[in-house]
Amino acid sequence: MKHLHKHDTIAPVVSKIKTMKNKVSQSISAKLSVGILAVASAILVGGTFLPSATQKVMADSFQDQINALNAQNANTRGIVNGLQAQAASYQDAINQLQAQIDGLQASIDANVAQQAALQQQIIDTQNQIDKEKAFLANDLKTMYVDGTPTTLEVLATSKNLSDFVDKQEYRTAVQTKLQESLKKIAELQQELKTKKAQVDQLITTQKAQQDQLAATQAQQASLLSYNQSQQDAYNAQIKANSSQIASLRAQQAAANRALGGNGLTAGDPGHGGYPSNLNNAAQDTLIDPWGMYNRECVSYTAWKVYETYGYMPYWGGSGNANQWPGDARAAGIPTGSTPRANSVAIWNVGAFGHAMWVEAVAGDGSLWVSQYNYDYQGHYSEMSVSASMARNLTYIYFGG
Repeated sequence: MKHLHKHDTIAPVVSKIKTMKNKVSQSISAKLSVGILAVASAILVGGTFLPSATQKVMADSFQDQINALNAQNANTRGIVNGLQAQAASYQDAINQLQAQIDGLQASIDANVAQQAALQQQIIDTQNQIDKEKAFLANDLKTMYVDGTPTTLEVLATSKNLSDFVDKQEYRTAVQTKLQESLKKIAELQQELKTKKAQVDQLITTQKAQQDQLAATQAQQASLLSYNQSQQDAYNAQIKANSSQIASLRAQQAAANRALGGNGLTAGDPGHGGYPSNLNNAAQDTLIDPWGMYNRECVSYTAWKVYETYGYMPYWGGSGNANQWPGDARAAGIPTGSTPRANSVAIWNVGAFGHAMWVEAVAGDGSLWVSQYNYDYQGHYSEMSVSASMARNLTYIYFGG
């Protein structure tokens, strides 16, 4: 089917987060400024489209604004998707930091328990030292009722030299045992104190590390919050644009209805209502209001959309049927694979494709369609499309 012309158509987390917020903010601000200025300067005056008093209101003038808003929304959704990816990385960093904090806390808890155990051992060894001293003191008192004797006193009280030597050796042995016992316990006590000091220092270091991780986590949470606020702002802009698009489409439909005929006259019902002046002229000798040659499939379906819904986007003469699904999606008009009555069916065949108007959908999935130029002679026709063929078509839902 002929056409007038074609379209011209995150290094470690801690080191990264210090600069990430500024980069995100600068990128977002730049993109938002460009998108908003491009649309706002073109379409909004107090939230309503106001054409020039000397300019004739045409449906395509609204479509320009709709296309601009849809383009801005597409750009904004891309930014939001990028922000969502960044938010996921922030959340992942927060989760990793929390895991490290929890791991350090478990280690600190274990060390605190060890610290308490060492302190108790130190107390126990001191008690043992005191007990040993008491036991050995009692032994000495038992040996010497009058206190610690001098060497002469021991000699004088000894029965003989052999008895003196025995007593002296026993006394020396007792003193040696006392010194060895006290030394061993004192060494154990010093070892326990050294271990406890090491554990004390380790706990202090771990708590400092934990504080640093918590500070880093707080920075990540701040970035995540900032990111979410930007997402909210962009989503609000998308919502506002979508509302404006709905308003513009309503105005577009009103403008189309106000056109009266704009050179279009009621067509023969036997020709699907296609305007008589377009139908009666030789094929491809006139250009319809949407920039397409008369008696082509796309000219007919454009008329059916206008007749049914009160508007038809002006796609600048991109009349090839196989271009319509892409043009529709770019304009925010839904497409799909499910047939509906009063939708446009696109058959992607040949170099240009073919467009049909879906008159009805049968229970078995077959279609009844109306069309122009199926015979390549520019004639009107109606026909049935099998359910198996219907599943291979792309449908454009101009009614939403």
